[in-house]
Amino acid sequence: MKKISISFFLIITLIQLGFAQRELIHASPSQMGFDKAYIEHKVDSLMKMGIDSLAFPGAQVLVAKNDTVIFHKAYGYHTYDSIQPVALDDLYDLASVTKIAGPLPALMKLVDEGKLDLDKPFSTYWEPWRKQKDKKDLTLREILAHQAGLIPYIVFLNEVIKKNGKIKRRFVHDSSNKRYLGQAYEGIYINNRFERKMNRIIDRSEVSAEKKYLYSGLTFLIFPSLIEQLTGKDYQTYLEENFYKPIGAYTLGYLPEVKNYPNTIVPTEVDSLFRKTLVNGWVHDENAALKGGISGNAGLFATADDLAKLMLLYQNYGNVDGQQLISAETVKEFADVQFPENDNRRGLGFDKPLLNNSELSLADAYPSPLASPASFGHSGFTGTFVWADPENKLTYIFLSNRVYPSRDHQKLYSLGIREALQDVFYRPPSKEGVN
Repeated sequence: MKKISISFFLIITLIQLGFAQRELIHASPSQMGFDKAYIEHKVDSLMKMGIDSLAFPGAQVLVAKNDTVIFHKAYGYHTYDSIQPVALDDLYDLASVTKIAGPLPALMKLVDEGKLDLDKPFSTYWEPWRKQKDKKDLTLREILAHQAGLIPYIVFLNEVIKKNGKIKRRFVHDSSNKRYLGQAYEGIYINNRFERKMNRIIDRSEVSAEKKYLYSGLTFLIFPSLIEQLTGKDYQTYLEENFYKPIGAYTLGYLPEVKNYPNTIVPTEVDSLFRKTLVNGWVHDENAALKGGISGNAGLFATADDLAKLMLLYQNYGNVDGQQLISAETVKEFADVQFPENDNRRGLGFDKPLLNNSELSLADAYPSPLASPASFGHSGFTGTFVWADPENKLTYIFLSNRVYPSRDHQKLYSLGIREALQDVFYRPPSKEGVN
């Protein structure tokens, strides 16, 4: 499918807003020594299998080798009615990929600047934890590596919906006023005090005394407030000025529905509990929605191209066009496994390959067994997946809306589609010995 070009007016607008005119370099796989016909056949077959199995109605695959995009193709439709084909410039809800695309680069920069210390208690910076005996000594390193014993998730929607399914009107209104500014969806506005309530519940949540790997997204809900506290700037403004504008990622951001982008936004789930409709243009994750769509755990949207720009920044250890946005030392530290002695594969915020990944079959590995130990990335609940491999200079982006029409659709996981797609680009027959 031919990519829709950005209009001249939009380009001028982006320049005025301070976004760099930075386009990704594209080349045919054959120009990089790969067998183009083989790659297209393998990827097309896997994607057809995924769509036919109802793992997702449509998706995109983007792969860059040596900082050059060698594959970017759209498959299927936005929904199973086969009306709106997936386009290469569609916007996707990134779900938990937000964690490494939003708060994480900010935290890395604050570590660079000495405003955060990974090994000091997080309570040094987040005052409410000083009063919590089970949290006051937890370090940011433990938290980011999911080694702190925090509970995985809190369903804050339970604070908003009554047992009979009705919405508590003291928290949610159908129109905006000075007390209800955060917007969760069209006609759904959140009481300004609810964010403080969420933070209090997180601050008082239980902590396991057993320190082992347990994935938790709780602190990512409070990281935007911490970042604002430490920088003195609005969270979104800080991300745009320090990261998104320098790399030219103009679509990477929160609340796309209110930004008048020319891009079409891919829908996610038919929400039967809260929004009572197909969620489209607003964050799928309920906790992020209750924060007005701006959170560290979810809420970012982007095109595959703009997401690739961020992952290439990471793959090049914080450098873009000769400009060091984050120090290479800090990016490498965040991308390293932190607690292997505890069978914890995680980096700081980043996901990593299984510790014995290279010894496993493709069916058992995560991600491809040929992904280097230096590689890193993250997945998202809506069906997104990003991975950067600095050793092999391979960046992989997979975007889908596997939660349509329901999050009960799990075949994306059981079929191992994302891992198999990534593996194609590590194993293709090569014309010139390039792997």
